[in-house]
This record gives sequence, C-alpha cells and structure tokens, in this order.
Amino acid sequence: MNEPRLNLPELTVSELSMALKRTIEDSYGYVRVRGELGKVSYHGNGHVYFDLKDDRASIAGVIWRTLAPRIKLKLEAGLEVVITGKLTTYPGRSQYQIIVETLEPAGLGALMALLEERKQKLAVEGLFDEARKQLLPFLPTVIGVVTSPTGAVIRDILHRLADRFPRHVLVWPVKVQGEGSAAEVAAAIEGFNALTELGTPPRPDLIIVARGGGSLEDLWSFNEEIVVRAAAASFIPLISAVGHETDVTLLDFVADRRAPTPTAAAEMAVPVRADLMVDIGSLARRGLASWRRNQDARRSELRSAARALPAADAVLALPRQRLDHAATALRRALHANAQIHRVGFSRIAGRLSAHLLRGTVERRRERLAGFAARAERALRNFVTARRARAERGGRLLAAYSYRGVLARGFALVRDAAGAPLRTAAAVSAGMAIDIEFADGRVGAHADGAASADKAGGDAAKPRGRRGSGSGQGDLF
Repeated sequence: MNEPRLNLPELTVSELSMALKRTIEDSYGYVRVRGELGKVSYHGNGHVYFDLKDDRASIAGVIWRTLAPRIKLKLEAGLEVVITGKLTTYPGRSQYQIIVETLEPAGLGALMALLEERKQKLAVEGLFDEARKQLLPFLPTVIGVVTSPTGAVIRDILHRLADRFPRHVLVWPVKVQGEGSAAEVAAAIEGFNALTELGTPPRPDLIIVARGGGSLEDLWSFNEEIVVRAAAASFIPLISAVGHETDVTLLDFVADRRAPTPTAAAEMAVPVRADLMVDIGSLARRGLASWRRNQDARRSELRSAARALPAADAVLALPRQRLDHAATALRRALHANAQIHRVGFSRIAGRLSAHLLRGTVERRRERLAGFAARAERALRNFVTARRARAERGGRLLAAYSYRGVLARGFALVRDAAGAPLRTAAAVSAGMAIDIEFADGRVGAHADGAASADKAGGDAAKPRGRRGSGSGQGDLF
C-alpha cells in the first residue's frame, strides 16, 4: 500500500479545474476535428450546443451566437461535419468541449446522404406524387414571386414577363440562404395563400419561388422540410426556379412545375402575347372562312330545295276545288236545315190552343190559391201563439215589478244619482234624496243622521223639513 504523499500542495476544486483548463488550452489550442453530430440544441439566446461523436467517443461543442448566423447549414443529428475550434473545458460539469470557429460538412457525400434520406422520408408521405400536382393557369392575372429583392433573379423575371405578356407581379422579399432563410421562404408561401382573392393586395394565381445558382450548401434552405411542406400545402400552383439547370432541391420535387432557371419560370408562367395575337387572328380568319363556306352550302341547298318544290297554283288547285264544292253544299244544307226547323215549329204550334192555355192557367191559379190559404192560416196561428206568450210575460213582469209593492203603500228611496238606498246608514244629514210612490215622485233632504230603533219602543218619527219658499211641507 502506497503511503500518502503529504508533501503535495492542497488545491480547491476550482483551482484544480482552472489548472486543467489552462493545461488543455495550452497543449492543444486550435484543433480540426471530423465527426458526426449527435444531439443538437438551439438555445433561446442564440447559442447552439451539440455533441460530436464517432463510433468510440463523444465530445461536446458550442457555437456562440455571434458565429451561428454564419453557419449555412441547419444542424441536425446524423450530419457529418468538419469543425475547427479551440479546445477548452467547462468546469461547471467537469467536461471538455470545443468552441467552434468554423463548421462545414464533411464533403458533399455527407450532405447528399442527408438529402437522400430526407427525400425518401418525404416521398413515403406522398408529397412528391404526380397525382397531387396542380395545373398552371394559362394566363394568370397576378403572379407572386418569392425571392431576394436585391438580386438579379427578380430583374430577370420581371424583364421576361414584360417581353412575353406583362402581368401584375407581387414580390415577397426573403433571404435565400443562411440562418432563417428557410423559415422566411415558408412564411412567404403561406402568406400568399392567406391573401383573399379580391383583397388588397390580391391573392396571386401563381407563385414562383426563385433563386440564382450556388453550391449545395447555398441552396440548402430549399431542402428544408419547412419549405417543402409549405409548398405541398399551397393551393396556389407553384413553380420552383432554384439554381441552374443542374441544381436539384427537394422543392423541385414537391412543386407543381420545375423550371431550370428563373427566366424559364417566367416563360412557363405566361404565354407570348404576340403569338397569342397571331393565333387569335388566324382563328378569326378561319372562323370567318368557315362561316362563309357554311352560308354558301346552305344557299345551294335552299336553291336545290326551291327547284324541287311544285308551283303554288299546282299545290293550291285541289284545295281550291274542294273549297268551292264545300261552299255550294253548305248553301244547300242551310236551306234544308231551316226548312226542317220550320216544319218542327209548325207541328208544335198546331198542338198549342187557347183552350189548352186557359186550362193550364186555371190549374195554376187554383194551386196558388191553396198555397195562399195555407199561408194565411199559418200566419194567424203564429200571431195568436206570440200574443199569448207576450201576455204571459207581461203578467209575470207585473208580478215581479217593484211598482206592485209601491201600490201596497210602500215607497222607493233613491240618492241624487238615482241609486236605491236600502239602509238608513247610507243616508247622511242634508243629503238630497228622491222618494217614489205608486202615484208619483217627491224630492226631499235628510235632516239628520240615522238612529237605531229601540227594542219594543215606537218608531222614531222623522221631522219634516221646512220649506224655503217653495211651499213644500213635511213629507210624513
């Protein structure tokens, strides 16, 4: 067992970590490493963290946000790259890492392998099927162009459109390479689709996604899934015009048409106006010549038919003769019919006589007299019944009438409004009242409030009201 070396200097963890950091940085400094990207993480502050590995080892890597925009590729797991950077340590996790200065794919083979893998994946989803591709409009009213506004591409497209058939062009400016370019291109395609047909600006009838030539790394934005899926979801027909004729991107496979160059995309978008005018003129001349030939043919047929028709006199001769015979027969038939009706009327008139008419009238008069006698008896019976009913009602009304009560010596007392007063409590002092007897009515005023009768005593006698000049005496 080894004895502890007590003569070694005692270090803190931080001192040891910093010593290791200086040792590694002094010993290696900048290194160039080739490997395959493992887990890649884009931090919210712009830094990128990743693992670089081979079949036996792994090392951490960092790309600071100041360098990240210069990386042309979108870093993904499985991409083989060559990194140049400074080797250092991260004491907080006791690990060593590479601070990236440059990052590039490990040759075109790695990018092509990644491109082929992504192509197979999207093809399985059916994004490249010919059945889902749309036909381009023959003559679009509005053309949307997704490209850089400062490059030569947009000038070439506008110049070619002006030469062939000028159209209204909407340009959606985007970055065509570098960090964030793929997201901008996808947003432009989705933005054109979100416009309304009659809005301001109007929705395009055709979209051209264009970019000039470049390396595979320069065109990599058009291989990103976000761009491919946006193009696949577009319900506006789309032309891909990325790079030169030999350049191929995944956008070319999903687009409705692929143009070898941006200029060729403009040629696909619109026909040549001069050629259309020539074609229209030719069609107009052919149509006019065809119409004239048709008219000549119809005129010849009409002449031939006219020669085959018989003369008008020959056609009308037989109908005229038939009409003459019918007119002659009609005159004879009218005379015969009138004679037949005259004989019939004479026969009927012979049967009619004054004696027969008098007998008929007499029978009708007797029948009418019978009806009158029956009506008179019925009316007398009806009047007698109604008179008896009215007399019974009168007697019943007289029996129930209050006037019978008045005839027996009673009186009816009413207030000034004519309403009957049924109790003494309803009468107040000085109140005007109306008293109705059997033989007439008398007006009076009450001279005091009502008082209750004493049990077994005589009824209180009301005092009469002295007249005030009218000569009226006491009522009772």
